[in-house]
Amino acid sequence: MTGTVPAATVTSREEVCPEETPPGPCAVVILGASGDLTARKLVPALFEVHRRGALPRRFCVLGCGRTEMNDETFRQKVRPRQVTDPGAWERFSDLLYYVPLSYDDPTSYVAMAQRLLQLDALHGTSGNRLFYLAVPPTLYKTAARMLGESSLGKEGPGGSEPWTRLVVEKPFGRDLDSAVDLNRSIHRHFRERQIFRIDHYLAKETVQNILVFRFANAIFEPLWNRRYVDHVRITAAETLGVEHRAGYYEQAGVLRDMFQNHMMQLLALTAMEPPCRFEADPVRDEKVKVYRALRPFPVEALRDHLVLGQYGEGRVGGKPAAAYREEPGVDRNSLTPTFASMKIQLDNWRWQGVPFHLTSGKRLREKRTEIVIHFREVPYSMFRTTLGDSILPNRLTLGIYPEERIFLTFQTKSPGPRLCLREVTMDFHYIEGEDARVMDAYEKVLLDCMLGDPMLFWRQDGVEQCWKFLTPILEECEACRDRADMLKTYPAGSWGPREAVQWGPGALEKPRDGKES
Repeated sequence: MTGTVPAATVTSREEVCPEETPPGPCAVVILGASGDLTARKLVPALFEVHRRGALPRRFCVLGCGRTEMNDETFRQKVRPRQVTDPGAWERFSDLLYYVPLSYDDPTSYVAMAQRLLQLDALHGTSGNRLFYLAVPPTLYKTAARMLGESSLGKEGPGGSEPWTRLVVEKPFGRDLDSAVDLNRSIHRHFRERQIFRIDHYLAKETVQNILVFRFANAIFEPLWNRRYVDHVRITAAETLGVEHRAGYYEQAGVLRDMFQNHMMQLLALTAMEPPCRFEADPVRDEKVKVYRALRPFPVEALRDHLVLGQYGEGRVGGKPAAAYREEPGVDRNSLTPTFASMKIQLDNWRWQGVPFHLTSGKRLREKRTEIVIHFREVPYSMFRTTLGDSILPNRLTLGIYPEERIFLTFQTKSPGPRLCLREVTMDFHYIEGEDARVMDAYEKVLLDCMLGDPMLFWRQDGVEQCWKFLTPILEECEACRDRADMLKTYPAGSWGPREAVQWGPGALEKPRDGKES
């Protein structure tokens, strides 16, 4: 026996990962193209997809916005500051066009439709359109209604060509009632299959890898339940403050900004049952089951299950950082939370009695997104007479940012004559041994929109179930008399409010591998 793998069992990389097939012809129409999102995220993402040769062969982009610009002005505005391949940018920029748009003016949409017909003929895009709403949430209903009334939302029978799709950025409403109303309004002109509700967290490579890790390996899934798991901690910590988003953030706060979407998606991927097939609707069906299993939040005992905070002045990365209330555009008496840590329960067979701790905040010590599975302690220690009772339980960490890795901590004997334990780590880095560049989240979601693949997008029933869970919490937090007392101030650059750090295993902790930031 030599240990050589028989040739018949070897699978080539090409068989596992077939070559990408570019999407069919289409025009991407960005409403709100004069805003920050287009220049910062959308155009750079489309440019990188173009550089990889993954864009449709017949393709163009039409930017629309309130700012008066012509094609060339728009191209200069969205040009990245550093272009490493000027030739590729010149070829790509020739595909960018612009038309001014007043969002509530029907004549603007007539002009848009006429320009699209010209671009269809020039670039051969076959009338396929992807409308991206890069506008403030208050304009979602208006933009969708005007697109529908101008017949720009129509598509072929059964979704055949020419197809039309509508991309909606978060937030999907402010509470359950507004989310239902927004959906009802959009559905007057667009079918559910045409609507792509973006949560870019889902397009991160390491987030997608959670399902593969769980359901393509036989090692951990048998342990992924209440018999072996003590608690689960999901963290999304940010070092940035409110930045240029004060107008939005003052109305949203951390619960609307992070928990209704990103945190709930990470929870679903961690807790869901295996779908029957890795297809969009079976996967989203299982996510919705998780949201339906959420135990109603005990708002009558809010402080026992929720810690809210707001950052004060401090230091981040060695530099002074202003308090939230000192940020431009923020009310000097603002009671908007920038930090939340909550303990929730799922009422189902797999997870009954296992607490899930969800924590997210701004201006924290380091930017880190991770899911940590804390396994139960050993049921009986035969080393009690020599080591005492303190044997640390195993932990499995799914690192999403900044280190895209999976690592498992377990106990071994330290070298030497005495019996002493040490905690060691079995470590896997996601991009180790791979030459391929990790695709940016916006690159992935834009490609999937063009391909018509809804796997990584919210379905309306999931949106409503999450709002159904969170709306009573928001109402209680915003209506309670001691709202100011409940909002704990924490220094920028810390791990959050002292109350959360002392609260228990759901609070932020040091990195799992013992390294200090």
